[in-house]
Amino acid sequence: MTISPIRTEHDYQEAIKHLDKLLDMDPEPGSELDDALEVLTTLVHAYEQKHYSIELPDPIDAIKYIMEEKGWSNKDLEPFIGPKSRVSEILNRKRYFTIQQIYRLHKHLGLPLEVFINEQVLAAA
Repeated sequence: MTISPIRTEHDYQEAIKHLDKLLDMDPEPGSELDDALEVLTTLVHAYEQKHYSIELPDPIDAIKYIMEEKGWSNKDLEPFIGPKSRVSEILNRKRYFTIQQIYRLHKHLGLPLEVFINEQVLAAA
């Protein structure tokens, strides 16, 4: 199997087929097949990032989604954001997050830091 750059959708589909075959072979770590698997995975990932990238969610929307999933109220965010009034201001977009709040929300809710600090969010600020 020759590994080459993925430039087209056809190249991408072929790479996925090869990737599946390599995964099915379960190559030994450090083997030539394992190296090929690693290189092909990197190429596929780069193509997907360029052509199928998913926009990050708005941080407030992401927090509200998690709250809904967990059945939480604003009070449940107080340990991460601060007093009830501060939680309300942030969820109503009247106040920005602090670095400490971002860190706590990232750590305890599992939200990627990129959700809080990305080009979309910074452009809206």
